[in-house]
Amino acid sequence: MSVINDPKVIARLLREAQVWAVVGLSNNQSRDAYRIAQLLKQKGKRVIPVHPSAGVVHGEQGYTSLLEAQEAIGHIDVVDVFVNSDLAGPVADEAIVIGADAVWFQLGVIDTSAADRVIEHEMDMVMDRCPAIEWPRILT
Repeated sequence: MSVINDPKVIARLLREAQVWAVVGLSNNQSRDAYRIAQLLKQKGKRVIPVHPSAGVVHGEQGYTSLLEAQEAIGHIDVVDVFVNSDLAGPVADEAIVIGADAVWFQLGVIDTSAADRVIEHEMDMVMDRCPAIEWPRILT
């Protein structure tokens, strides 16, 4: 069974996961979600914005929900969550419904009961971590 923040899982996701739905990603360049999505694109990942405004970000059409994104583009490897901790649980639940491979809660996003639900569904779970920090730490 998977555990939260397993370094081997983090390394595998960074290396192999190709489609990242970034929940909370908008065109606001001052937000961390914008910068991390840009990094993921530079690393060769497809980054799908999921945000109520559903605009085009980094050249990809945005969607208002994970379900809408999955219906439009197909399978999502990682759901990368840039919302407040009190909103993270419903996002994790939607990631479970769409059958994503993993849920990644960004720095400061903590919901242990949501993480437990993700793991119970045999999905990978990363919590309170950032790809920009983990990439050089784990993949060097």
